[in-house]
Amino acid sequence: EKACRLIAEAAGQGAQLIVFPEGFVPAYPDWVWLVPPGEQGMLDELYAELVANSVSIPDSATQRLCAAAAKAKAYVAIGLSERNRGASNASLYNSLLYINPNGEIMGVHRKLLPTSGERMVWAQGDGSTLATYETPLGIISGLICWENYMPLARSALYAWGTQIYLAPTWDRGDLWLATMRHIAKEGGLYVASCCMTLHLDDIPDRLPFKQLYAPGTEWINRGQSCIVNPRGELIAGPVAGREEILYAEVHLSQVHAAKRMFDVAGHYARPDVFRLEVNRNTYPI
Repeated sequence: EKACRLIAEAAGQGAQLIVFPEGFVPAYPDWVWLVPPGEQGMLDELYAELVANSVSIPDSATQRLCAAAAKAKAYVAIGLSERNRGASNASLYNSLLYINPNGEIMGVHRKLLPTSGERMVWAQGDGSTLATYETPLGIISGLICWENYMPLARSALYAWGTQIYLAPTWDRGDLWLATMRHIAKEGGLYVASCCMTLHLDDIPDRLPFKQLYAPGTEWINRGQSCIVNPRGELIAGPVAGREEILYAEVHLSQVHAAKRMFDVAGHYARPDVFRLEVNRNTYPI
């Protein structure tokens, strides 16, 4: 419901591409960083609830998101926890779902390697979900959170012509912002980094792990979303400590201009020296 409302709000302000954070549906499971591994009972209950509230692609939840995108006449990219419906239907992926303005699912990317504690709840994706999408707005693609620190994953997206690079995330801070600016400059593209804000009040009181946060905690994640142009300049945000929609205009001429001196996948690539191969086979879990 919240995602559909925000899609309508952003489209009402003229947005044609609307990006949500990592794990927005049903929410980022911050308890993976908080609950000790030995607390089996609590972890079992939390995982079972996460599975129950995660989505299959497609299902009634994605149908509602698709309907919202169609009504808004906008592209939507949204982070979610996805069930492995092709097998047990009880393991999860950290996924980024792409929807077009006709309300059709274009594709889904599954995070290649969940980070540290995230591996308690999310399985590994594979190269079959690495893809780009040609749209009238430009060629869109993206990576999830710390995948953006993977040079070869970035290189693949650069080589496939990405012009608008999405980075839904749970991370924030000076180093993360520097990384987003570096990627924009390195790839000569626009970067939209969307970070979830999560307040302690967002966690239901019935969940016992809520009591594990330090006294006085208000913000679990203050967020730090931003949009960066191909010169590595911030053109929207960063914004933290409140929920807010950031807006920016994309001019593909800036993408082309950025390639004049440095085109990492073009005249600066040196394919005679370096070679990148991507295994795009499917390995379902």
